[in-house]
Amino acid sequence: MEKDQLLHKWLNNEATAEELEQLKADPKYASYLQIADASSGFGVPEMNSEENFEAISKKIKPVRQLQKPSVFSVVWKVAAIFVLLMAGYYYTTTLDTSITTDIAQTDTFLLPDDSEVMMNAGSQITYNKKDWEKTRMLSLEGEAYFKVTKGNKFSVKTPEGTVTVLGTQFNVSARDGLFAVSCYEGLVSVAFNEMFIKLAAGEKVEVENGKLVSSGATENPSPVWIHRESSFENAPLQRVIKELERQYPVKVSVENVDAAKRYTGTFTHTNLELALKSICEPLQLNYKINKNGAVTIDAKNSK
Repeated sequence: MEKDQLLHKWLNNEATAEELEQLKADPKYASYLQIADASSGFGVPEMNSEENFEAISKKIKPVRQLQKPSVFSVVWKVAAIFVLLMAGYYYTTTLDTSITTDIAQTDTFLLPDDSEVMMNAGSQITYNKKDWEKTRMLSLEGEAYFKVTKGNKFSVKTPEGTVTVLGTQFNVSARDGLFAVSCYEGLVSVAFNEMFIKLAAGEKVEVENGKLVSSGATENPSPVWIHRESSFENAPLQRVIKELERQYPVKVSVENVDAAKRYTGTFTHTNLELALKSICEPLQLNYKINKNGAVTIDAKNSK
């Protein structure tokens, strides 16, 4: 009998006395006894299948099922996006348009009805493109020359007064309390401080601080500033200096000069030295252009 079979029968207490004697004759019998003694304490652990299933179930996280979006939620989201887009479009299309000119800068542009506007330096015009066909109204701070196409009422609002026309060419200046309007073609209606004045072609009016100060004929067929000149008639020197600072990038200081001095004349926008001579020589004043570009004006007898 094979040794493996004999050991199997011996371990299961199935070996006969003869087979046992045969096994004892084996030199490894003592080792077999030690192995049998050590393995006699082995046993298969008992398993509780219900408890094991419950423990495993607690460790497994429940899987959330994805909910399909309802038709109504999708519709509401699309509607919200549409409302936002329409609000943005309405906001941007109803915004006012502003055009500004800086120091020594002029600008010419067309309004939505092809009316032409020429802006002098240091000016601003504001209007609404969306409502233009209905109102033809704009706001002006500074000075501008208008060539208005014929149509419904055209209005220029300034802090000092309002100019209204149907189709004509006119110039409006509204600076530092002075409101000056010159009509070069057609008919212009000027409203200020609850007063109304109509100007025909070739007529002008000046209003200072809400009061009429002069009216009469225009000296030129068009504003001189569009030909790069500034013209004054009995104007305070301070007003002339401010206009000079608008046409040139300089800062002018006036020292020891009578504040009551008034100026009649013209200065160019293309040559600072010549412009200063045109202002100072008729008024018996000195001028000096400093190294930093600033200008000083004082009386000739002050030195």
